[in-house]
Amino acid sequence: MKHLLSRVALASLLACGMIMVCTSAQAEDAAATFKAKCAMCHGANGEGGKMGTRNFASADIQSQTDAQLAETISKGKPPKMPSYAGKLSDAQIKDLAAYVKTLGKK
Repeated sequence: MKHLLSRVALASLLACGMIMVCTSAQAEDAAATFKAKCAMCHGANGEGGKMGTRNFASADIQSQTDAQLAETISKGKPPKMPSYAGKLSDAQIKDLAAYVKTLGKK
């Protein structure tokens, strides 16, 4: 139900031309996706450590483009990180990649 309301709100905002608010809503959705799918291994703030995951603030992660991060999310990183292609939409993966970059700036 929450996602349906978010989509209705997003459509309304787009119709009104309020793009800046949509960006905020997308960030909130990406944060929720991160919490549900990623935080258990990557830490609540992307600090890494569990199961050998890297800190998202590290230079090697922050130097990657959003497209490179999206590819890793989509394809996974065997043997431990699963692929999220087909589990998350392309838009969710793109937003999640952008969100990962923000974790390095906190």
